[in-house]
Parts: sequence; C-alpha cells; structure tokens
Amino acid sequence: MRDPFEESLRDLLKVSSSTHDDDATLDRVLKTANRQVGAGDLFSLIGHWFSALMIALNNGSAHVAPVSRRTSTSRFADKAD
Repeated sequence: MRDPFEESLRDLLKVSSSTHDDDATLDRVLKTANRQVGAGDLFSLIGHWFSALMIALNNGSAHVAPVSRRTSTSRFADKAD
C-alpha cells in the first residue's frame, strides 16, 4: 500500500543532492517511526484491557460476596441468655 506522505518525503530527498544514501536513511526513519507507533498502540491496547478488567472486577465483586444460609432468627435461637 502506497503512503502519499512517504512518497512526498522520498520526492523531497531526491530533489536535494547529498553524499549519503537518502533512501536508506528514509527507510530507517520510517521503520523507527512504525516501531514507535506500534509500541504506542500495544501499550494503549494493554491499558484498555486493564481498564476493562478493573470494570469487570468492580461490577462482579458484589456477586462474589459470601452468603450465609442461616436465617437471622436461628442465630438468636441458639444463644443462651
């Protein structure tokens, strides 16, 4: 897939004359930029996943509370006065 921004950068580098390999430099810069964007997306995904997990735990915590099968009247009936 062709990127118009990348093509415009290549065109600008072709116009200027320099002694080093501009295509290699551009490729290196674009690879670095892609890695940085990919790392940012990965951290964003992990952050959203963690947030969703915390929301799920918060909403489900009421359903995990211990339940007693005793009724309140049987507790008082067992006590001696």
